Amino acid sequence: MTALAPPPVRVADRSTSTGGRSKSVVWMVLPALVMFAAFGIIPLLGVLGLSFTQWDGIGAINPAGADNWFSVLSEPGLLHALWVTFLIMALSWVFQTPVSLLIGVFLASRKRYRGFLAVLYFIPLLLSSAAIAITFSALLNPNFGLGAGLGVEFLNQDWLGQSNLAIATLIFVVSWQFIPFHSLIYQGGVRQIPTSMYEAAQIDGAGRVRTFFSITLPQLKYTIITSSTLMVVGSLTFFDLIFVLTAGGPGDATRVLALEMYQTGFRANLMGPASVIAVILVLVGLGLALLLRRLGGGSASDSQLEGA
Repeated sequence: MTALAPPPVRVADRSTSTGGRSKSVVWMVLPALVMFAAFGIIPLLGVLGLSFTQWDGIGAINPAGADNWFSVLSEPGLLHALWVTFLIMALSWVFQTPVSLLIGVFLASRKRYRGFLAVLYFIPLLLSSAAIAITFSALLNPNFGLGAGLGVEFLNQDWLGQSNLAIATLIFVVSWQFIPFHSLIYQGGVRQIPTSMYEAAQIDGAGRVRTFFSITLPQLKYTIITSSTLMVVGSLTFFDLIFVLTAGGPGDATRVLALEMYQTGFRANLMGPASVIAVILVLVGLGLALLLRRLGGGSASDSQLEGA
């Protein structure tokens, strides 16, 4: 007598379930893609097309070929604006990064009063850049500002009338406004580090300084890359604060690329060359973001806890 074979067991079609899951993910991502295309890709393509035209912002748009690109790239003012932009970018990064990192580590501890300090430190980020610029312009005025009111000789200088002092003042004001944001990023990064690593270091007899450089700083590698990317790319868009505080002066000492774009487009009514500068800003920002990603190593999915 031959034994009957057991009936075949039907296995659920994994491809069907995976396909259904991927379709649901696509539908969830679709609204964000539509918004990004409507407010990001399409305007960027419009600016790119406008860079090959002649337009004063009111009349007819006439094709200009590559004349705008040749004129802008051969303009000495562009190189100066690029230099000032990179200078402010580098100095603000050098000043903001260590201060933000130390404040973020300080606020990451579990003590009540540090929660109050976190709220207090976050206030500058809630203020308007134009309002901050007006306030600091009044405080630093050599005639009726803070120095004249308190009688402090060091503060009684023409902070916005000398090139070096104007750049230093601009770096200070920018850092004062945006350090709270980056401190919040570092605070979140520190709180993701397992406490077991600090407990092991304490058992080994490591002090606070050694623990910071051996555990905290290495574990914040990708947090530093993220913060630096936001800081560097964001510095390309500094406009309102510089426009109100210095208007690019004294002379053209603080004339950054974003201000150059505004003055070319809305002061000289040359929308074509202004669009060229806008495209250059986008390309510079994209290049810097990719460079920082490459310098950071690894992929975006790497965890900062890989050494745990």
